[in-house]
Amino acid sequence: MDATPQEFDRVLSSMCTRPHPAAARAARRFLADNPGDPATYPDVAALEERAVDALGTITGLDDPAGYVAGGGTEANLQAVRAARDLAASDDPVVVAPTSVHFSFQKAADVLGVTLRLVPTDDDHRADPDAVAAAVDDDTALVVGVAGTTEFGRVDPIPALARIADEADARFHVDAAWGGFHLPFTDHDWHFDHAAVDTLTIDPHKVGRAPIPAGGFLARDGATLDALAVETPYLETTAQATLAGTRSGAGVAGAAAALDAQWPDEYRENHERAAANATSLTESLRDRGYDVVTPDLPLVAFDLPEPAFEAVREEGWRLSRTGSGEARIVCMPHVTRAMLESFLETLDAVRVGASGR
Repeated sequence: MDATPQEFDRVLSSMCTRPHPAAARAARRFLADNPGDPATYPDVAALEERAVDALGTITGLDDPAGYVAGGGTEANLQAVRAARDLAASDDPVVVAPTSVHFSFQKAADVLGVTLRLVPTDDDHRADPDAVAAAVDDDTALVVGVAGTTEFGRVDPIPALARIADEADARFHVDAAWGGFHLPFTDHDWHFDHAAVDTLTIDPHKVGRAPIPAGGFLARDGATLDALAVETPYLETTAQATLAGTRSGAGVAGAAAALDAQWPDEYRENHERAAANATSLTESLRDRGYDVVTPDLPLVAFDLPEPAFEAVREEGWRLSRTGSGEARIVCMPHVTRAMLESFLETLDAVRVGASGR
């Protein structure tokens, strides 16, 4: 095979990163195990229970229900599916800010529910008043985001939870990326802070587990019961997951990543990433760029199209928000030296453009 895996030395746009060495070793050991049939594969099933318990500790839930999913998209879809199946309305509606991940559009399309998107406030966060105005008797689920993919913003989770409760709707928090940064901040975002029913948190992002390793958590087992289907030909009689066969490598890697890093290494990673985001913001502003002040370690800034394309031609993996800002995600592989090298490229591009 002549294909080469992506190196991370110039990747600035991805929310995935190099797996932790302990996680990579565990993944290799369990490549052939299927957590989708826990009675046949009890060891990897035990690792999944360990991973879910650890994710519960991180998200303020003493006795979590859930599983290691294929990623945030699957976890978000499962939250919508559970809300639809438990809803009183025949035409269930999901109310969410426009900052939600595009996986909610997929979920709405697949599950046949209405996705009602509400504009965010001037700081790119969900506006509780606008969300409250959008909720009605058909609302089955209200969604908040704890670490948006475009601007790294954390929605007012307790306020959104109260709106959902008053509407007799379920409440879901998407913390797929932010969940491994937020424990080391003063944000209110998880089960212990608000009446959250389900939550997404991905070990294969900042958690440094191998892909695929998403996390779907529920406050109680009734949510998983609502999702379960019978599996008559397996040793296990029922299955609440979306996929049947699942990755033993992802499950084992997630358990090993959590064992190795919670809480000290994750705290150190957050502090390093936050410092890098602050330094990059100051450097960009010194150069005259308009920068959205970071909340979590994600930097969005105005970069003209010629410069954007020029730095990409130099090998930098860069992306844009929906409104056009360039975005840099300070993942564990993104070092200060790497950001300084990017700034040197950006400076050279500007000099070249001015000399034409």
